[in-house]
Amino acid sequence: MTRPTLREPHPVRPSAVLCGAIAAGVWLLAFGTFGVTLRGYLGWTLLSGGLAWVAAVLLSARGDRGVAVGVAAATGVAWAVATLSVFAEWARMGAWPV
Repeated sequence: MTRPTLREPHPVRPSAVLCGAIAAGVWLLAFGTFGVTLRGYLGWTLLSGGLAWVAAVLLSARGDRGVAVGVAAATGVAWAVATLSVFAEWARMGAWPV
């Protein structure tokens, strides 16, 4: 008697993760360029990142989970860059920039 082989019904593929990360990166970069000031950049990045997270949740529930992972990872990187930009400006100016 052989043991059953359990397989993931919808496996996460590296190509799907890469596609999700590239798509979200373009999305976040496009919205980030709308902000002329640091405050504008931060606002647009938070807004577009929030929308990307909603898309990632929907994709993980009903779509391709690999793309959802890529979108979530790119959003996390974009939010980290925005946070580091605020802290760098804060250290440079000596006052809270936002």
